[in-house]
Amino acid sequence: MKSLRAKWLPAAAVALCTRIYPVAVLMIALTSGSAIGAIPPVNATADRSVTGWTCDPGFRKKGSKCDAFAVPENGFATGISYGTGWDCHRGYKADRNRCEWIEIPEGGYLSASGDRWECGRGYRRTTDSCTKIEVPQNGYLSDTSLGAGWKCNRGFHAVKDECVAIEVPSNGYLSDLSLSRQGWTCERGYQQVRDDCVQIDIPDNGYLSESGSRRGWECNRGFSAVDDACVAVELPVNAHLDYRGTGWECDKPYKEHQGACVVPGVLIPGDRL
Repeated sequence: MKSLRAKWLPAAAVALCTRIYPVAVLMIALTSGSAIGAIPPVNATADRSVTGWTCDPGFRKKGSKCDAFAVPENGFATGISYGTGWDCHRGYKADRNRCEWIEIPEGGYLSASGDRWECGRGYRRTTDSCTKIEVPQNGYLSDTSLGAGWKCNRGFHAVKDECVAIEVPSNGYLSDLSLSRQGWTCERGYQQVRDDCVQIDIPDNGYLSESGSRRGWECNRGFSAVDDACVAVELPVNAHLDYRGTGWECDKPYKEHQGACVVPGVLIPGDRL
C-alpha cells in the first residue's frame, strides 16, 4: 500500500492532507458541542457546552471560575447563568435583593403564578385593596369587573346606580337593550310612535313590510306608493314592469322619451328639431 500511495499520489497532495487533518479534528471537536479536555473549575459541572462546563446552582460564571452569590431568605437558586440567578418562593415577590411576603387584601387571592394577588369575583381592584361591587336590587354580577361590574335582570335597565323596570306599552314586548335603546319593540303590525305602539294602517293593494320602512308597508307588484295609497302603475305602449314592480321600463330596443317608449332616433309629434 505504501508503494501504491507513493506511486499514484503526488507529494504536494500528501503534504496538503497532513496540514488539513489536525484542523478537521479541531472543527469536529467544536461542532460536537463540548470542549475536549476541558477541566471544570471548583463549583462547576462538566457538560457538552462550548466551554465544557456550567456553574452549579448558587454560583455564577466569572471568567474561568464560578463565584458564589447570595440567595435571599425565602428564595432559591434557579441554576440560570444570567439575571439574578435566584427567584422567590410562592407567596413572595422580589424587591431589590430581598423576597418580601405578599400581603393579600380582603376579597383577594394569590394568583396561579404565586408572585402577585388578584381580586375575587364580586370585587374590583382599587390601588392596594379589593373593593366589593355593590349590586343593586334586580341586578346581578357581570362576568367582568370593568365598568359597573353588574347588569340588570330582564325587564329592567340601568339608571345611574339602580335597575329600573322597563315600561312596555300596549302591543309591545321586551327586547334586547342592544337592539332597542328603550328595551322594548312593537308587535308585528304596529310601529313605534314616541312611547307608544300604533297600529299600521295598510292601504288597499299593500302589505306589511319587513324592511323597516318608515311607513311600515309596501305596495303589491304593479302598484306604487303615492302618499298613503297604492296606485296602479300605468304602462305605456312597448313597456313592462321593472325589477321592483313599482315602476316600468321600455322593451328592447325602445327607449324612454317624455313618458313614452320610442324607437331610438325617431321623432314623435311635439319634438323640436
